[in-house]
Amino acid sequence: MKILLLEDDKVLLESLGEYLGSEGFEVDLAKNANEAYELTFKNSYDLYIFDINLPDENGLNVLQALQNAHDDTPTIYISALTDISTLSKAFNLGAIDYLKKPFDPEELVLRIKSKLKPQNQFVYNDIVYDVKRDIFLQNEKIINLGQVQSALLKKLIKNKNKIVPTNELLDLLDTPNNNALRVNIAKLKNKLNLKIKNIRSQGYMLEEI
Repeated sequence: MKILLLEDDKVLLESLGEYLGSEGFEVDLAKNANEAYELTFKNSYDLYIFDINLPDENGLNVLQALQNAHDDTPTIYISALTDISTLSKAFNLGAIDYLKKPFDPEELVLRIKSKLKPQNQFVYNDIVYDVKRDIFLQNEKIINLGQVQSALLKKLIKNKNKIVPTNELLDLLDTPNNNALRVNIAKLKNKLNLKIKNIRSQGYMLEEI
């Protein structure tokens, strides 16, 4: 699971990031809103963990801005603010949890695991990715894809209706280059009738038809 941690307290940011890393999570760190925006532009995440009081922008506004850009990544807030108004705003924005500072990092990990249980299947129209068997099915028949196209489709279907940054897709190629990526995306589209949209200068998105 890939996590973006946004926290302006440098000591807490680094110590919490290190702890989450020791628990098997891949963590990117941001100490202000601008850094968070930059990272979300370059990468896709499974979870956001946001502080609210930031030096440049309120953490609630950060989530609102991301949602306005069609980013629906699950979000947990960590904050010293305990008033009902702030709690209400956080949950109205769709936050999946709210942890009050100070807290035990172990409790945060327990909450992450309880809120975000691994999916066994990802579905796109008549295509199913079976995670346990690591196969694609279409109308209950196995789809045979090469290693590269299979890796690309896994990434896209897991992030359905979200932009997957180009650099993350390039990392899945044997020889990373934009031409090879375009060719493999085109083959996937034609073979499986996928609606994969190229978002200029950002990446690709598998859109629900």
